[in-house]
Amino acid sequence: MPRPDRFTGKVAFITGAAGGIGRAAAVAFAAEGARVAILDRTEDMLKDTEAAVKNLGAEVFALGCDVSKPKRVEAAVGQVIERFGRLDVAFNNAGVENKAAPLHEIELEEWDRILDINLRGTFVCMKHELAQMVRQGGGVVVNTSSGAGIRGVAGGASYAASKFAIIGMTKSAALDYATQNIRVNAILPGNIETAMMDRFTGGDIQKAIDLEPVGRLGRPEEIAEAVLWMASDLGGFVTGSSIVVDGGWSL
Repeated sequence: MPRPDRFTGKVAFITGAAGGIGRAAAVAFAAEGARVAILDRTEDMLKDTEAAVKNLGAEVFALGCDVSKPKRVEAAVGQVIERFGRLDVAFNNAGVENKAAPLHEIELEEWDRILDINLRGTFVCMKHELAQMVRQGGGVVVNTSSGAGIRGVAGGASYAASKFAIIGMTKSAALDYATQNIRVNAILPGNIETAMMDRFTGGDIQKAIDLEPVGRLGRPEEIAEAVLWMASDLGGFVTGSSIVVDGGWSL
């Protein structure tokens, strides 16, 4: 049940917000009173999320931003600060799946594509978000890793490498800012009902369901709920954590 006062007056900054987990998080933050900045590679991709947030009566700022382009990320963070004056929660969710292949068949261009978006993009976002949080005296960062960040995935070396690295970066940043009223955590989704999962399985979703001990895929809204908990005062003593929400897939 949404609590309309939990994020009232706060600003949530969400990348990869056009669909799936990012869209669900944007809607959830808006339902609990936040002003929401939503980012994805093009503004056109964000229209559905923008409309859903507006329908809740929340203020929303949609920005096209490719997180693999550092200058665009820096500009986007600056625009959000200019618009809203602060940045209380950053959910760095933008990411892409790899083309499944054994490691020796991975092309360097594909390796670089995955790491540039998933890892470098998260780093660049954090760099500018955290600078603002230091200036304003606090904030919360949540990074999207994956169950693939704590276990191997056949055919997924580049993706797993990016998601393992996000956990290490998250833990280190949590220590960097622990005394400055800034918490940094990671969310590790399992197999979730998203367009990314559909692409990764080639449309054969049953393959992903069969991997889940609970016998179903997770819903984007279930991941969003965990993100909101980490970002709220209820998670106030949690930093440097990697919280798994995967139906037992990584066990």
